[in-house]
Amino acid sequence: METNVLTELFLPLALAVIMLGMGLSLKGGDFKRIFIYPKAVTLGLINQLILLPLIAFALAIVFDLEPTLAVGLMILAACPGGATSNLITHLAKGDGALSITLTAFSSLVAVISIPLIVNFSITYFIPGGEQQTLNVFGTVISVLAITIIPVAIGMLILKKAPELAKRLDKPFRVFSALFFVLIIIAAIAKERANIVEFFVQAGPAALALNLGTLALGYFTAKLLGLSATQGKTISIESGIQNGTLGITVAATLIGNSEMTIPSAIYSLIMFGTAGFLIFLGSKKKEVDASELETKISIDQKP
Repeated sequence: METNVLTELFLPLALAVIMLGMGLSLKGGDFKRIFIYPKAVTLGLINQLILLPLIAFALAIVFDLEPTLAVGLMILAACPGGATSNLITHLAKGDGALSITLTAFSSLVAVISIPLIVNFSITYFIPGGEQQTLNVFGTVISVLAITIIPVAIGMLILKKAPELAKRLDKPFRVFSALFFVLIIIAAIAKERANIVEFFVQAGPAALALNLGTLALGYFTAKLLGLSATQGKTISIESGIQNGTLGITVAATLIGNSEMTIPSAIYSLIMFGTAGFLIFLGSKKKEVDASELETKISIDQKP
């Protein structure tokens, strides 16, 4: 996307609103849960911050992505979690507390990891692309301004005025969803002339990344003996990325519209897989309710 009011004002503002809304559901105690769920939180963070970028890097090479699309995929992989994963975890009947904890920690670490991963990707995939690399200090400040600070404001509102935070929570969720859809539409519309070609190129890699990280989260959790609910949550946190932040980094901080496409495509794909997870969660709830009714019926028999 060329530098204009969309990339200079709307994108950062939209992301800040989304992150503020996330902060309305975060408490200081969420950061202490690493001591309550040390194994689950550690596994989730390793999946998000280390394995996810490595898988994205491998897929970019295996699928022989065009350089800017390869960098775009790495940008997405550097932007884990986000408010979307918390909502999907809730709807899929996952562990909401664990999801929020992972999002909180990964958001803090991403402030540093984003410029490092993105700069490595640019220098690796784009010959002579050093001029496009991010200024590490400037990027840290920018990411802080559009992610961590709004989250902190939301947390402060929740602490000082819980009733106000409760009233604001639903509207912010609605606005966040609306902003998210508009951002994806804008990213795709900007590259509409090449979108079919980009879908053909980046679509398979994005799908493989989504399914691969969802599976990675679930099976690594199972391997470590975590509960099914925690496994589902780690799966979602590993496979649902912050597409809004990915698009913002590519369009606003780097100023390259082609690099936004993997995040846009991935966001469309992940809502399809997320819908399936939510369906499974609702079916599990129905099964649990049926089992409870059966148990009550048996207990009431003379």
